[in-house]
Amino acid sequence: MASTPAGNRRTRVHVVSDVHGNARDLATAGDGADALICLGDLVLFLDYADHSRGIFPDLFGTENADRIVELRTARRFEEARDFQARLWAGIGADRASAIREAVRKQYAELFAAFPAPTYATYGNVDIPALWPEYAGPGTTVLDGERVEIGGRVFGFVGGGLRTPMRTPYEISDEEYAAKIEAVGEVDVLCTHIPPEVPELVYDTVARRFERGSRALLDAIHRTRPRYALFGHVHQPLARRMRVGATECVNVGHFASSGRPWVLEW
Repeated sequence: MASTPAGNRRTRVHVVSDVHGNARDLATAGDGADALICLGDLVLFLDYADHSRGIFPDLFGTENADRIVELRTARRFEEARDFQARLWAGIGADRASAIREAVRKQYAELFAAFPAPTYATYGNVDIPALWPEYAGPGTTVLDGERVEIGGRVFGFVGGGLRTPMRTPYEISDEEYAAKIEAVGEVDVLCTHIPPEVPELVYDTVARRFERGSRALLDAIHRTRPRYALFGHVHQPLARRMRVGATECVNVGHFASSGRPWVLEW
């Protein structure tokens, strides 16, 4: 990590999102930067490219992971929920503790890989209640809040909107909009999910539209940040496009790329 920005020298920030268990590359993601920004989804519940990886196959095996991916990809969400319910019934009352134990194991490794300073917000598959246990002094967690880095103001809004997938940190449109409003005018608007623009929310591999935020899109038009940075959609139709005065950038599926997106000024 480079030293704290000083004087008139340039500032370099590295940005990652959708880490999904990639602690190895996360450990070097901040190399050469003044700060690392993480836009969430640290946890790996299920790797859609390798069904043997993640909490789900650890608990239920790869064959069951194959089946759940098949159902979800076909958008047969009710069948997927019924199938999962039968699997979880075998664990019984230990379901919550089994999930938390697995998530804690991942968080311990991932938060230890964060360099200092790191500024992070939650993804839709994260469990915010556990983050205080693992975020060290060099990691600042922000949600509906702002911070100044190298003379520019960055706003952070974490989580996702409610979907049939029912991932851990999904909130109502109203709650999400309130966090966007709380951030206000910033130079760089950092969120986990994209604004509601078809080219930015469509996943070309999953062949579906993910949920983007209309409130986020409205804020981009209204407040005109220099950049809007986000992740969530792993294989978007468009990774980058201009919306009004704002450059909207999907900073990438870090779990597969292992490379941060670089912002320098």
